[in-house]
Amino acid sequence: MHYPTAKDIEFAHKSISKGVHRTPILQSTAINQLAGCEIYFKCENFQKVGAFKMRGALFALQQLTEAEKANGVVTHSSGNHAQAVALAAKELGIKAYIVMPENSPKVKVEAVKNYGGEITFCTSNLEARESEMLKLKAATQAIFIPPYDHFNIVCGQATAAKELIEDCNDLDAILCPVGGGGLLAGTSLSNKYFHNALVYGCEPSGADDAYQSFKSGKLIPQENPKTIADGLRTSLGELNFSIIKKEVEDILCVSEEAIVDAMRLIWERMKIIVEPSAAVPLAAVLTNKPLFQNQKVGIILSGGNVDLVDYFED
Repeated sequence: MHYPTAKDIEFAHKSISKGVHRTPILQSTAINQLAGCEIYFKCENFQKVGAFKMRGALFALQQLTEAEKANGVVTHSSGNHAQAVALAAKELGIKAYIVMPENSPKVKVEAVKNYGGEITFCTSNLEARESEMLKLKAATQAIFIPPYDHFNIVCGQATAAKELIEDCNDLDAILCPVGGGGLLAGTSLSNKYFHNALVYGCEPSGADDAYQSFKSGKLIPQENPKTIADGLRTSLGELNFSIIKKEVEDILCVSEEAIVDAMRLIWERMKIIVEPSAAVPLAAVLTNKPLFQNQKVGIILSGGNVDLVDYFED
């Protein structure tokens, strides 16, 4: 397989620079003391659409020819990629057709609508998502923009870690969540080209296909994921797995309780909102304290799109 090179990632970073935020890196003394290490949080929850997904979606759409743009783009996503494709398409003047599972968080559905995306709902499984997407693709002749397993998507996602490394160039470890694997694959490549830390993927125990795949050396599909981290319920992509198994140190799994505790800790101590998927890496550090003792650890907070009704109902 053809992997993104350092030049590919640098080109992507330059291409999207005016269309995305260079997100801040924050620290918490209280969390550092609790974790026993120095953590540098790359806050992609402050990114456009509230997640790192804007990076990959914008770069992928930028690379389309004018002829390809004419019929619009189509994708399937539980939320953050859907929002990113919808907004990137709007900014580039392209029609966006979005397939979303019927149980997608309401906050993400409303955002896609606000960005002008045309939503088709489906049952909550990958087969249904792909089937509905293919129907739309055939009907509209739109170009499919995969949510994670795509060369240009990986290039775009890699820019988050590139910025983290540029701003914190002495990290011992870099952690990010893994669902489809675009962020982890991109993060591991940026680390390979621009730094030399150990990279860890972080995953819920109830949706551990990346862990199983990494340990067995063969791609094992996700089946019946059960986790609060809705962004990590997808199956690991083939391109991404081929990169991850070569460039990632390990995949760390965490419990649902650990995810909720880590999310609450970030909300309370840092006064910022992150979604459950984004809290998984901190949960992994707190669950594996000896592994990161006295180290400098970079964590990519992948997104902050939480349906607050879930937490503040009367």
